[in-house]
Amino acid sequence: MADSTHWAFPVELQPKAEEVSFDLKAALDAVVMLRVEIPPDAFTASILGTERVGSGVVIRDDGLILTIGYLITEAQTIWITTHRGAVVQGHALAYDQETGLGLVLPLGRLPAPMLQRGSADHLAVSDDVYVIGHGGRAHSLKARVIAKREFAGYWEYVLEQAIFTAPAHPEWGGTALLDGDGRLIGIGSLHVQEHVGDKQVDGNMMVPVDVIEPIFEDMLQLGRPAHLPRPWLGIYVTDSNGHLVVGGLTKGAPADKAGVRVGDVVMEVSGERVKGLAELFRRIWRLGPAGTEIPLTLARDGVVKRVRAKSASRNDFLKKPLLH
Repeated sequence: MADSTHWAFPVELQPKAEEVSFDLKAALDAVVMLRVEIPPDAFTASILGTERVGSGVVIRDDGLILTIGYLITEAQTIWITTHRGAVVQGHALAYDQETGLGLVLPLGRLPAPMLQRGSADHLAVSDDVYVIGHGGRAHSLKARVIAKREFAGYWEYVLEQAIFTAPAHPEWGGTALLDGDGRLIGIGSLHVQEHVGDKQVDGNMMVPVDVIEPIFEDMLQLGRPAHLPRPWLGIYVTDSNGHLVVGGLTKGAPADKAGVRVGDVVMEVSGERVKGLAELFRRIWRLGPAGTEIPLTLARDGVVKRVRAKSASRNDFLKKPLLH
């Protein structure tokens, strides 16, 4: 997510107006830059930094912007810059931890067109797509879908079907993923390495916009989904040779308070064996909403340990955005 305009993709990798069936100029203008400042004492400051820069996509006539949520989590100040250089202050309207997506409301007129949202359901591996970052054609990329599959992140996050594209966009956070008709179908989240055949390929993981549709109105009205939040433990787990190893803990979070330690191997949730990150998190979430007690069976230095962690809502640990 480097903040630089002094670079460009090779011309042959950039989308060209004569090669696409949609209004490329409008699509480029619909992607804006977000500059975000976070208080130094914010929960995510030490992990994600106090100054964040990425992209966002205008999705409504009133300038509403869809972006990746980690850019705006605990935002104190947001400045929006259009491709044409207009600058408007923004407000972090909503963030959903389950999908990883967020909404930014401009606090003034935003002179930028909107992009129509589509669906990633029709996408197939090897389909041509376009990754649009702030900065016009020079920062936009002709790409291809290299995988569609489940994705589990060590920070207690699971997507049923993420989109993986290549080549990689170096400023991936909040980029727009467009299908061949120029519709917005995904938002850039991560840089990843994927196995394609016998090769390892650098690419991006994209969150499909489909996941926000069921909660979109709640996000607008409440700033979050209406349903009760999932249980959160503040535990960072990695899958190491088939073992679910605790690689980190949030100080003062439920897992830390319950006595979980870095290096512990998670064996069971509520007496049921777990294999893989996605299964671990889903078993935790199935036990109930935030506040539910989560029984964990751990292996520590060859000894079995059993702990009970009273889960929490991650949102309770975050600073709430202020409307300036």
